Amino acid sequence: MAKIIRTNFPDWSASVPVLPKTGPRRQALYGELRRMIEAGTLPPGAKLPTTRDLARRFSLSRGAAVAAYDMLVADGFAEARIGAGTYVASVVPVIETPPPLRRNTVQREPPPLPGVLGSSTADQRTLQIFRGLLNRHLAKPSIRHFHYNEPAGGQDLRDEIAAYLRAARGVQCTGDQVIVTAGTQHGIDLVIRTLLKSGDPVWVEEPCYPAARAAFQAAGMRLIGVPVDAEGIDPAAGIRLGPQARAAYVTPSHQFPFGVTLSMPRRLALIAWAEQQDAYIIEDDYDSEFRYAGPPLTSLQGIDGQGRVIYVGTFSKALMPGLRIGYLVAPWALRDALLDTRRLSDRFPPTLAEEALAEFLRDGHFAAHIKRARRRLRLARDMLVSALADGGLEVSTPEQGLHLVAGLPPGLSDLALSDPALTDLALTDLALAADAARSGFGVRALSPMYLGPPARQGLIIGFSGFPAEEIARAARRWLETKPFRPEF
Repeated sequence: MAKIIRTNFPDWSASVPVLPKTGPRRQALYGELRRMIEAGTLPPGAKLPTTRDLARRFSLSRGAAVAAYDMLVADGFAEARIGAGTYVASVVPVIETPPPLRRNTVQREPPPLPGVLGSSTADQRTLQIFRGLLNRHLAKPSIRHFHYNEPAGGQDLRDEIAAYLRAARGVQCTGDQVIVTAGTQHGIDLVIRTLLKSGDPVWVEEPCYPAARAAFQAAGMRLIGVPVDAEGIDPAAGIRLGPQARAAYVTPSHQFPFGVTLSMPRRLALIAWAEQQDAYIIEDDYDSEFRYAGPPLTSLQGIDGQGRVIYVGTFSKALMPGLRIGYLVAPWALRDALLDTRRLSDRFPPTLAEEALAEFLRDGHFAAHIKRARRRLRLARDMLVSALADGGLEVSTPEQGLHLVAGLPPGLSDLALSDPALTDLALTDLALAADAARSGFGVRALSPMYLGPPARQGLIIGFSGFPAEEIARAARRWLETKPFRPEF
């Protein structure tokens, strides 16, 4: 004869559906009992079955049944009466059912296209070495990983960065002046929040790196666009336009976007202005490692004897943006103030990546990586220049960096700049950049990089981040559909 299972309600079992065989069954039991209570199937004051009965009926552990009841009691749907059992609450809470989840309509970032700026190219040898370093430091982790780090970063990495900058860039510094950041943009933000206040006038190059310009604008700076020519930014023009500026943001070794180098007379004039006005120069040396004709030029900081230059750089271009490690070389007078600002927003850099990178630099792996990268990038640059020239764009071969500027064929830029009827096209280079993206070629327009009315149009095209053949192929594919003529 079958054993009879007794419950408090003769028809109770028929009201409860079979629980799923997989997943968190405790949560499922709680959900079904709550549904029945909210629907009135189990009325207020009704006694609930024992946890032993529930466990046996649904093949649960008794602990799971007890936990489901505890959740009902905690949420106000049930009451536990000592020595009497568990009952539906006399007053059941009314909880509005949230609306059903809608499909996420947030626009996702499209994948990068050949020609995009700011990418690095994977180097299998580098990845293999760096992975080994990370694994070793993770297998035998330093005690530093389990405590808060110094806001400036670990001493080993700062010393290695300082040694590298002294040898490769002529930067005059010790490891104690280096502050490890999450990239160039982070370093610029630290300087802005430490030294400047809303409304301060600041020189920026005209045209200028858009992300840096956006950082100054977001902080309320009054930007003064100082013209750039073949010798770089013109300090004399800056003095005429804004002699009382509190800071100047410059890319002297490889101006972005034009790629020109700041001449020595102008470097000296810029430093003299900063000293006279008690201003500071923010030197962004974003891609100095990649010079294809001769050694990299000495940094502006290296000829500054007055502590007026704040040097910022990054490993994003040389290694990978995902590493999120950059650096700032602070004049001694500003070091403590910059570190105080750092403590407020980001207490310290990641120690695991720090230790691996310090060893990577110390053992010569970084220097070897840069040599391999230069060979790949030189090939990509030459193939891209050839493809663009064959397609009718005006381009010269850059001697440094990871991008080039392609001028528009004669007639195109003149037409857009002189004909007001074409302003709704947002200038020809913007229209061409959008068209290139649709064909799978990720170029940027030059004209939006001006603070004021654009004096020149063109296309900014990167040659890193993808194999040389892929970048050239993307350029040719787009240009095959563009018979560049003045009547375009």
